[in-house]
Amino acid sequence: MEPSTQALPPVDLKPLLARLWPLGHPEPVSPTEIAEAISYFFTNQVSDAQAGALLICLHFTGLDRQAEVLAKTAECMLKAAAKIDQSALRAVIDARRRKEGEYQGGLVDIVGTGGDSHNTFNISTTASIIASSLLLIAKHGNRASTSKSGSADLLNCMQPQPPRIDRVRPDTIAELYSNTNYGFLFAPVFHPGMRYVAPIRKELPWRTIFNLVGPLANPTDLRSPADLRDNADPLLEARMIGVARKDIGPVFAHALQLVGARKALVVCGDEELDEISCAGDTLCWRIRPADDGTTVTEHFLLHPRDFGLPTHPLSDVSPGKEPHENAAILRRILDGQMPEDDPILHFVLMNAAALFVVSGVCEADTSDLGHGDDGVVIKERGPGGGRWKEGVRRARWAIKSGEAARQWAKFVQVTNGFSE
Repeated sequence: MEPSTQALPPVDLKPLLARLWPLGHPEPVSPTEIAEAISYFFTNQVSDAQAGALLICLHFTGLDRQAEVLAKTAECMLKAAAKIDQSALRAVIDARRRKEGEYQGGLVDIVGTGGDSHNTFNISTTASIIASSLLLIAKHGNRASTSKSGSADLLNCMQPQPPRIDRVRPDTIAELYSNTNYGFLFAPVFHPGMRYVAPIRKELPWRTIFNLVGPLANPTDLRSPADLRDNADPLLEARMIGVARKDIGPVFAHALQLVGARKALVVCGDEELDEISCAGDTLCWRIRPADDGTTVTEHFLLHPRDFGLPTHPLSDVSPGKEPHENAAILRRILDGQMPEDDPILHFVLMNAAALFVVSGVCEADTSDLGHGDDGVVIKERGPGGGRWKEGVRRARWAIKSGEAARQWAKFVQVTNGFSE
């Protein structure tokens, strides 16, 4: 149950705001101070006027685009999130782990910051469902804020029966993963404190720090005291994050390292697209474990040819459709009814393939996927040392074998079986 915040006293941010205001004489403010101030947003202890003023200050000083600020704020956001029984969830994941290659069977997320103005099809959501054929997916998402069709909007329109994403809660998440590889973590359920922030964000004419922090705050990523004591691996093993500005890419990569990510891929299409682009180059920053126990970040470019696929202009994959129309496209993809040369399908395949690569599953030198698998691993390596074509092979198998559709059907069935 969510703790009551009625008795908590108000917090005055005027001293901090005076130090931050860019038109005066701003003083140095630490990332910890900023994150602590924002933490009071989640408990409704800051007035709307002061909350809006802080968001404005962060925007105009550029502090909301600094890695240390993002990392510290994400940490505070996770601490304020609805608490998951980490031990119960870990027990389920340990029982269902399907290790392959360098993938250890943990949770994997794919998410974008949004705000790229291209209004493309719901690529990351579709890619997450395709990837659930082989990976345990913890897709963190919300309703649309800058496009017509957000991930939650899309899933709520799926036919013949939509899932009940609002019923995936801290008390049901372990049971969910007992039955399916796919999980959608609806942000308002797991970050209830954000309801105090939503009206303020809507009143501002620009995107705020929360558009950047959200992708860093997957609710499964907060490690329990027992995990920290036992030095257990985090439940969230790998993630792929799309950003809508090229200059944000290295910032996100650094922020991910600061929050302890060991497997991650940050991508930005050359068109300022928060996906791997089907039209040309994509800038990538990949975080990988190093031999000495630390992590290293590699920067490189990806192109559709690295996946063995042709290019398509973004106009071919930016239909600007309503959620129910995009849901019909997703249904056709899962049912294997899309032509193999369809631009949207190619767009999805590239992004699902990249998720397979960053998880480590493509590092397996043998393949025994079952029905429809030819068993021939594509060992060719492309930019960043990734087996991108092997990722596409696995993504095509996920669709043709029906395994992605089966995992989706289980997700729908299980969530509809949960009580209100």
